[in-house]
Amino acid sequence: MRGFEELIAEAGSVDVSGWDFGWLEGRATEERPPWGYSGMVAGRLPEVGAALDLDTGGGEIVAGVAELPRRMVVTEGWRPNFERARRLLEPRGVEVVHVAPGDGLPFEDGAFDLVTSRHPVEPAWGEISRVLRDGGSYLGQHVGPASAYELIEFFVGPLSRENLDRDPEREAAAAREAGLEIGTLRTARCRMEFFDVGAVVYILRKCVWWVPDFSVERYSERLRELDALIREQGVFVAHSTRTLIEATAVSSRR
Repeated sequence: MRGFEELIAEAGSVDVSGWDFGWLEGRATEERPPWGYSGMVAGRLPEVGAALDLDTGGGEIVAGVAELPRRMVVTEGWRPNFERARRLLEPRGVEVVHVAPGDGLPFEDGAFDLVTSRHPVEPAWGEISRVLRDGGSYLGQHVGPASAYELIEFFVGPLSRENLDRDPEREAAAAREAGLEIGTLRTARCRMEFFDVGAVVYILRKCVWWVPDFSVERYSERLRELDALIREQGVFVAHSTRTLIEATAVSSRR
């Protein structure tokens, strides 16, 4: 394994925009949920006339679908990802719309047959329900509670397990309150493995909400400790949690 300083310098300079994690190949792994979300989206999109993908990141999921609906729209709030999605998707006729976190969706009521989202920042159930036509569907893979806590706690210390955000039952209740009927609610706990400290720096730079004040300089001591631990044990193990939600818009919601 290369030295600590070289690994840190490399991971600190690489581009972390978008949701393509190819840079981590051979350096980290994450078990995938059993339902195969990308394949589910690829199977649903050709069957509808109008679809919306929320918090699309760099547009990677939609870009991987061979046949898109007549109207395909994606939204993204982080400017680097928004620009990346534009470059990737606009040549295919996809509408790429910048929507800042917390803002309403700039689309008419009942505009879409299908709304999808992988790892949304915070599902706006009222807006999702509003833009779905009667009988339209929502398909999302959300981050579950206490995801990657082993890694996060290595840097910030113990976190409470009470009143966790992203609880699947709470999300389902909020969706029902907005007028959606839950059809599927599944959860999975997936093993994550990091094989060098550079992989950890990369993921913390990309997933900035995990350790919000992260920088190599601020956490240099803990990074050295993590580097030593990985060199001794060969791997650092954490676990992500994922929730699959499928819901249908019912006519009585508005």
